[in-house]
Amino acid sequence: MLALLMGTALWYPADSPLARYDFLVLGAVAIQVAMLAFQLETLDEAKVILAFHVVGTVMELFKTTAGSWIYPEPSLLRIGEVPLFSGFMYAAVGSYIARIWRIFDIRFDHYPPVWTTVVLATAIYVNFFAHHWIWDFRWLLFAATALLFLRTRFYFTPDRTRRWMPVLLGFLLVAMFIWIAENLGTWARAWIYPAQQGGWSPVSLAKLGSWYLLMIISVVLVSLVQKPQPELKAG
Repeated sequence: MLALLMGTALWYPADSPLARYDFLVLGAVAIQVAMLAFQLETLDEAKVILAFHVVGTVMELFKTTAGSWIYPEPSLLRIGEVPLFSGFMYAAVGSYIARIWRIFDIRFDHYPPVWTTVVLATAIYVNFFAHHWIWDFRWLLFAATALLFLRTRFYFTPDRTRRWMPVLLGFLLVAMFIWIAENLGTWARAWIYPAQQGGWSPVSLAKLGSWYLLMIISVVLVSLVQKPQPELKAG
């Protein structure tokens, strides 16, 4: 998906009868169909991706109305100010998490009760909207995240060796990679922030906090389909 954003920014013909954003929608649909056709994703993982589409698109509709960011190019395949390819960008995050959960055989130590993570994820999602009218309580959400996941480790097998990492560090690392992807996406003018309308500039590091919180929502959504399993102890 990121390659599509950057490739079309560099080489998509300006006089094409098909708008670039609409081409991105068709390309994203083709990627999703191929992932299922070649069994790179399971049907259960596709359910997670659908949930990400819904959650992401609702947020996009609100945030573009509030002026948080804009999609500067015209298109037909859109809802209001939101081109339909935007939902696939959220789905790409969900697809990544769901697939590595399975492929790397991710298991946990001290994973908090699922209902507590659902409450936290719901509060995070509400804050993405509510902070436009009331106090932004993300620092309380960071504290709640630390409280719930401080002892949690996840175990994974990226090659032949079983490894582990604190979950909080994993959230941060993925958030950093999403922030890098966001810089590339805004450079490609797939969307832009108000400060970038006069020309591209790096996305503020403060956005890392937003992506960190989004990671909590992402993991919780996946956990509702792929239940967190405890690590199997040797012996």
